[in-house]
Amino acid sequence: MTSIIPFVRTAFVWIGALLFAVSLASFGLVYGIRLDTPAPATGQPVWPAILINVALFTVFALHHSLMARTGAKAWLTRTIPAQLERSLYVWVASLMFLAVCWLWRPLPGMAWEVEGPARWVMWLLLATGVSMTARAAMAIGVWELAGVRVPSPSRPVEFKATGLFGFVRHPIYLAWILMVFSMPRMTHSRLLFAVISSAYLVAAIPWEEASLVEAFGEKYRAYQRQVRSRLLPGIW
Repeated sequence: MTSIIPFVRTAFVWIGALLFAVSLASFGLVYGIRLDTPAPATGQPVWPAILINVALFTVFALHHSLMARTGAKAWLTRTIPAQLERSLYVWVASLMFLAVCWLWRPLPGMAWEVEGPARWVMWLLLATGVSMTARAAMAIGVWELAGVRVPSPSRPVEFKATGLFGFVRHPIYLAWILMVFSMPRMTHSRLLFAVISSAYLVAAIPWEEASLVEAFGEKYRAYQRQVRSRLLPGIW
């Protein structure tokens, strides 16, 4: 029995990492392909679909923020092994994000469709966002984000004002905003997703930084002093 438990833990962690990858791929498919076509205009009110979409993302966002708090983590680790806390977070967040992606209700209509040279500018901004996401994820550690590795005394968390993390304190969030708003063909379905998700990120940053200060104290405060901008260089 004791030999089975490590296997179960390992399987749990790696299946969670697979779910994490599947959720990100699902976002690419849904946002890039499914929401590219507006829903047919039926003459019916669109508010029910909008409210459902807002509710979906709100549930995901609440879990994402509340379970990242130090107090929530402490409560969770009284129930499960500490080395599985990050993996359980990844499991739940990934399943919720999959639900957001595949249950998102398409809306009729177009917000904009850019043509000519400006279209290439939009694609360039989109590619910049994708590149920033990949670089920032590698700087943090892909396996850490996926819950496969957890910080340990031999590999403590560090905050380095280098690369993208020397540019703004939350480069992945900046990259997300670039990606979701830089679609040359912006349907109302996409625009609602972009607005809600970006508004959540802006609102979540103070909460997230308060948790980091609570968890890491002067180590994170020193990083804040080094990198003054949270999201927009020289602005905020």
